[in-house]
Amino acid sequence: MTLYDTLSLSFKAITSYRTRSLLIILAMALGVAAVIMLTALGDGARQYVANQFSSIGTNLIIVMPGRAETSGAFLGAALGQTPRDLTLKDAQLLGRLPQIRRYAPLNVGAIELSAANRLREVTVLGSTADLIPIRHMNLAQGHFLSQGSEHSAQIVLGAKLAHEFFPRSQAIGQRVRLGERRFLVSGVLASQGESMGYNTDEIVIIPIEHAQALFNTSSLFRILIEAKSSLDIQSAKQAIQATLKQSHDGEDDITVITQDAVLKTFDRILRALTLAVAGIAAISLAVAGILVMNVMLVAVSQRTSEIGLLKAIGASAADIRHLFFAEALWLSLAGASIGFLLGQLGSLALRLAYPQLPAWAPVWASLAGISVALLTGILASLFPARRAARLDAVTALNKK
Repeated sequence: MTLYDTLSLSFKAITSYRTRSLLIILAMALGVAAVIMLTALGDGARQYVANQFSSIGTNLIIVMPGRAETSGAFLGAALGQTPRDLTLKDAQLLGRLPQIRRYAPLNVGAIELSAANRLREVTVLGSTADLIPIRHMNLAQGHFLSQGSEHSAQIVLGAKLAHEFFPRSQAIGQRVRLGERRFLVSGVLASQGESMGYNTDEIVIIPIEHAQALFNTSSLFRILIEAKSSLDIQSAKQAIQATLKQSHDGEDDITVITQDAVLKTFDRILRALTLAVAGIAAISLAVAGILVMNVMLVAVSQRTSEIGLLKAIGASAADIRHLFFAEALWLSLAGASIGFLLGQLGSLALRLAYPQLPAWAPVWASLAGISVALLTGILASLFPARRAARLDAVTALNKK
């Protein structure tokens, strides 16, 4: 029996049992589509986290008050103690370290912003001019804290706030009020949207001294630091810890978080989750393979006379095995192809529904899904094909 005859007969056998074949193909297709879509979702989440971290700055180091232990909390809190505050003096000490390019002390709070007969609550960031380059923000208009104006009552508005409060006039040069304090609008941020859980278009930035006076505090919420290069991050972290330990009378009472360490942790977790969900989806392909084997075993008993006739006209046992092998291959190819298309369409739907999520299926996932579908189909055909090939021609023809 030639290859053409084998492929032709196997294809006709599949099309003669359309409902059965469609169900097998559907089972294969759903398994492949699930592998592709779930890996696209997992990899998209990983890329989203990476993009979010890259948007907050490069070579970023964050210094927080309190020592984060393995329990995730400051140990002294259990003893009724509070962590030592970070101060502007601490920030200035860190700014002198050779590994550090720039630093930005940070206070965060919420207060009412009023201007032009409008009033709304806003998130206030108190910092220095270096906050903008450290956080990869851009000014659409104006400036913030130019040379010699560090203590002036300037304010930078987020893009949305500037449009809401001054829709028909230039925001630069306008007077606004935060709580009971008046500020001069010196800049407007370029629109950047969501970043790490908050909308940068709806924040305001004021000098750190004014923020501390506004919120009646002398402590800092965080100190943001940009290392000179990625190679300096670890040495900068060690220098920061040593400097503040010495400044805090030998107490190791701060937590230093590096951006790359957090990103690597998230990356490991999300990669593991992606592989886990892909493995779960691949189980459905194994189930589909079992379905192929069961259906083909039934087909052997239903087509006993056909097998006997083929053997009577000269088909060998190998030809019969090849015939059933080809049927499984047709079904697996069809299921894998349709599953691939469904998976890509599903990934596209995810990207359209959630534009911020880059849900692109990795190439390895698509290849793995198709390969597993073909492999399960082929393996599932071996036992039924062997059983069919062992049938005696005379006995098979006499069976009804």
